Amino acid sequence: MFHLVMVAPEIPHNAGAAGRLALATGSVLHLVKPLGFSLEDKYVRRTGLDYWQDVDVRVWESFADLQAAAGEGARFWYLSTKATRSPWTTAFQAGDYLVFGCETKGLPEEIVYAAGDSALHIPMKPDSTRSLNLSTAIAITLYEAVRQQEPEW
Repeated sequence: MFHLVMVAPEIPHNAGAAGRLALATGSVLHLVKPLGFSLEDKYVRRTGLDYWQDVDVRVWESFADLQAAAGEGARFWYLSTKATRSPWTTAFQAGDYLVFGCETKGLPEEIVYAAGDSALHIPMKPDSTRSLNLSTAIAITLYEAVRQQEPEW
């Protein structure tokens, strides 16, 4: 249904959780190197439980490689605390790529600012927290996109 992209993820638990979300929604999980862990890491497998082997996981050497493989018509949405537009105001389409940065730094500012209206942030109460856990942010955004597709599950 969608493409979840984790650029340089550092924490295996988040990749495992994103894998479960991908499987639950019929989405593809894309991991862009460098990875802060091995895909054989027990924490990835533990968080993914016995589902990990069923997840459609694709590993890329670079984000540019993924973009080239996605093709010219692919739609990318970049999630960042630096963005100003909310996922609630976005019309997602099946096949869209939801791009998330690493846990400690997020996406590079130049990518976020170049994305314009394709850069999104999850609204939070002012002065409450700097950011959300990566797998939580993925879940919130992914399920808003899925909700818009009206799946009859």
